[in-house]
Amino acid sequence: MKIYLYDTETDCIGSGSLSSAYVKTQLDAAAGADVEVHISSVGGSAFDAIAIYDLLKKYTGNITTYIDALAASAASVVAMAGSRIVMSKYALLMIHKPMVGSGGNADELLKDVQMLNVVQSRLAQIYMDKSGLDEATINSLINSVTWMTADQALHMGFVDCIEDYSQTIINSALIKKYTDQAPAVYQRCINKILIKNSNMNMDNRDLIERTTSVLDKIMNFFKRVVNKQTITDKGTLHHTDEMAEGTQVYQDEDMSEPAITDTYTTADGKQVSVKDGKIQKVLNAENDGQEEDEDAPISKIKPDKKLSTVENRLQEVKARLYAQNALLNEAKAALADAQARLSKNSEEIKNEIKSDFTPEGSRRSSKAKTETQPFFAPQSPLAQNAVKRAVAK
Repeated sequence: MKIYLYDTETDCIGSGSLSSAYVKTQLDAAAGADVEVHISSVGGSAFDAIAIYDLLKKYTGNITTYIDALAASAASVVAMAGSRIVMSKYALLMIHKPMVGSGGNADELLKDVQMLNVVQSRLAQIYMDKSGLDEATINSLINSVTWMTADQALHMGFVDCIEDYSQTIINSALIKKYTDQAPAVYQRCINKILIKNSNMNMDNRDLIERTTSVLDKIMNFFKRVVNKQTITDKGTLHHTDEMAEGTQVYQDEDMSEPAITDTYTTADGKQVSVKDGKIQKVLNAENDGQEEDEDAPISKIKPDKKLSTVENRLQEVKARLYAQNALLNEAKAALADAQARLSKNSEEIKNEIKSDFTPEGSRRSSKAKTETQPFFAPQSPLAQNAVKRAVAK
């Protein structure tokens, strides 16, 4: 069965053959059979649109909505009700803020404002449920009065496919794979990137590859933000969780290369066993149950424990030396940067202190004027008097 919600000279969403009452009679007549709802409307009543949306969502049969030419304003809400939304390649989709013709005193107008904000929140939820975009992005689109082509609507998730295209493009699964891993605070950035990349003239495969590349870079950024470092005798291990069994560890800052299989000793003496980039076991520094003095000479240690103790201490020394060298290199780099900044600031200060200003009416010769004074020479009368008083003492 097909239902046509096409505007007429007298009817739009909410009246005549486009009202929720009319749609209900059509759905009752369909009696659970599959229904196609074709839409070509500039909109109308937001309340009737929500009522039609609910009727279509509750219908027991399969509902497919078609945007044939235009689904604007309230009509766009009706379009979101389909279990599958098909948009003509030449059609347009438009969403905007709800409106009302108001009149009355200030209190009545304020009530209208409150009502409109509540209605917008409900419309935004419908768009969010379909597209998967977050609330801030949806409200930004609503507030901006957004017109979308079929390609743009598809890539933002408002429709499922475009009619008359040789193949259906569905990249929501790919996008979901990445956005589900991202913190909520970053999802708005991802949504903006996806919207920006929705170019209708772009090859579909190229779009997916480029979007994947961008999302990979974003995820690498997330990893670097939460990157923790543990210095060992064999280099630095990078990880996001605590150093415990099951934690993934990496040998690079981007955390793209798993740590090689080996046993690592940390600066505090812990033995970390790693296999295929995952910690298998973490052993604390051995005290052998004898509470032996850590600084005791090797000759004082029992013979049966001497070899293992020497090896453990050697590994600890290596880890500490590695850590100290890493800190020393960082300190050297920071010192070099500070010296460069200090040198630059000194030059700027010298240039600011130097002056060839000649007071009006002065009889200084042009030769004297061109002579460069030392940068430490007092320039102001106050400074000159201070120097004179100091010399006099």
